[in-house]
Amino acid sequence: MAYKITEDCTACGTCIDECPVDAISEGDIYVIDPDVCTDCGSCADVCPVEAIIPE
Repeated sequence: MAYKITEDCTACGTCIDECPVDAISEGDIYVIDPDVCTDCGSCADVCPVEAIIPE
Protein backbone atom coordinates (compact mmCIF):
# COMPACT_ATOMS: atom_id res chain seq x y z
CA MET A 1 0.00 0.00 0.00
CA ALA A 2 1.24 3.48 -0.84
CA TYR A 3 0.32 6.95 0.32
CA LYS A 4 -1.40 9.48 -1.91
CA ILE A 5 -1.63 13.26 -1.84
CA THR A 6 -5.11 14.78 -1.92
CA GLU A 7 -6.29 18.02 -3.52
CA ASP A 8 -5.73 19.71 -0.14
CA CYS A 9 -2.00 19.84 -1.03
CA THR A 10 -0.56 23.37 -0.91
CA ALA A 11 2.71 22.35 -2.64
CA CYS A 12 4.73 23.61 0.32
CA GLY A 13 7.55 21.12 -0.30
CA THR A 14 7.81 19.80 3.25
CA CYS A 15 7.07 16.21 2.26
CA ILE A 16 9.54 16.03 -0.60
CA ASP A 17 12.49 16.49 1.76
CA GLU A 18 11.22 13.72 4.06
CA CYS A 19 10.79 10.96 1.47
CA PRO A 20 13.72 8.52 1.80
CA VAL A 21 13.11 6.98 -1.66
CA ASP A 22 12.34 10.16 -3.67
CA ALA A 23 8.84 8.98 -4.59
CA ILE A 24 7.31 12.47 -4.51
CA SER A 25 7.17 14.72 -7.59
CA GLU A 26 6.60 18.47 -7.55
CA GLY A 27 3.63 20.16 -9.23
CA ASP A 28 0.57 22.26 -8.43
CA ILE A 29 -0.39 19.27 -6.31
CA TYR A 30 2.48 16.97 -5.44
CA VAL A 31 2.25 13.33 -6.55
CA ILE A 32 3.56 10.14 -4.93
CA ASP A 33 4.68 7.34 -7.26
CA PRO A 34 2.98 4.24 -5.81
CA ASP A 35 5.56 1.94 -7.41
CA VAL A 36 8.36 3.67 -5.50
CA CYS A 37 6.59 4.51 -2.21
CA THR A 38 7.60 2.19 0.65
CA ASP A 39 4.63 3.12 2.85
CA CYS A 40 6.89 4.56 5.58
CA GLY A 41 4.54 7.46 6.36
CA SER A 42 7.27 10.06 6.82
CA CYS A 43 5.58 12.42 4.36
CA ALA A 44 2.21 12.17 6.08
CA ASP A 45 3.80 12.86 9.46
CA VAL A 46 5.18 16.23 8.32
CA CYS A 47 2.36 17.48 6.07
CA PRO A 48 1.05 20.71 7.65
CA VAL A 49 -2.39 20.43 5.99
CA GLU A 50 -2.80 16.65 6.40
CA ALA A 51 -3.14 16.19 2.63
CA ILE A 52 -1.28 12.86 2.57
CA ILE A 53 -3.30 9.75 3.32
CA PRO A 54 -2.89 5.98 2.95
CA GLU A 55 -4.25 4.79 -0.39
